[in-house]
Amino acid sequence: MSHRTRRREDPSELTPREATRRYLRRREADSTEKTVSGMQYRMKLFVEWCESVGIAEVGELQPYDIDEFYEVRSAKVEPVTLEGEMHTLKSLCEFLEDLGAVEDGLSDSVRIPNLDAEDRSNDEKLDTEDAKTLLEYFRNDRADYGTRRHATLELAWITGARQGGLRALDLRDVHLGEDPYVEFRHRPDTGTPLKNKSRGERDVRISDEVASVLRDYLRFNHPDGNDEHGRTPLLTSSHGKRCEPSTIQRNIYTVTRPCHYTGKCPMGRDLDECEATSYNTASKCPGSVSPHALRRGYVTESLNAGQPKDVTADRVDMSHEVMDKHYDKATKNEQMERREDYLVDI
Repeated sequence: MSHRTRRREDPSELTPREATRRYLRRREADSTEKTVSGMQYRMKLFVEWCESVGIAEVGELQPYDIDEFYEVRSAKVEPVTLEGEMHTLKSLCEFLEDLGAVEDGLSDSVRIPNLDAEDRSNDEKLDTEDAKTLLEYFRNDRADYGTRRHATLELAWITGARQGGLRALDLRDVHLGEDPYVEFRHRPDTGTPLKNKSRGERDVRISDEVASVLRDYLRFNHPDGNDEHGRTPLLTSSHGKRCEPSTIQRNIYTVTRPCHYTGKCPMGRDLDECEATSYNTASKCPGSVSPHALRRGYVTESLNAGQPKDVTADRVDMSHEVMDKHYDKATKNEQMERREDYLVDI
């Protein structure tokens, strides 16, 4: 009696969509959830392009196809975005070469844009004077004081933390007595990893004024409730569930619109007709900024104020190299002022 042997799948016959799923499963073991999510989005763009031009199997991919995808994307996105997309595509091609699914050397045909430091760096930051005006408004406005978005703003500015770090805070991590501080802890098993994992764990001192805001937020505007893991988050939805990163981002865009805290538009827009006046469209305001801009603003202001670089780096969980290249946005004049304390008469 003969038995039919099932033909092993030829890896070259994987569809682009199947191949990317396989690659992402491989990367889950050594990458954070946020990193995998970013790769998934960039892979999605490549898969959709392959399907649009009729590439049904990865074995059909040729260097010309890779170059054509580069040309298409370079016409649509900024150089720094293109760089990230091409790095991800190169990693995918290397993975497929290891499987024997594509011709050896396909990854070498992936062009990576050669960027200047200015292209790679984002200069957007919340200026110190704007931050002072913004915080003063929230600390004195009855409607906005002690709200979730006020608490988010205060924490983002004084800690310089990433969105993921703010989202990860539980009530147990916030100490509001004498010498107040917050704890950032890596808890990947219950949904809140830190970017640098256990190396990113730290305790960060906050001011008495910020602690007072957080006490009032907890007393008047923090709904009771636990997340799906039984933890009590600090920043929550109206139903007591842990805020998503997108919620934190929208909160920051909303509160940093100049019209919100100054009552007028520096761009001269008619507020009755402006598209950026709602919670979900605040990011369209040219004057609003992202949470990353607060992080850059905190780093720059701390260094301008004379805080040692090591102290700033430890507070925000950042290397000196990254700080110098991407986050310290001091002007030439501010850099000169920093050096004044170290000058001696010769």
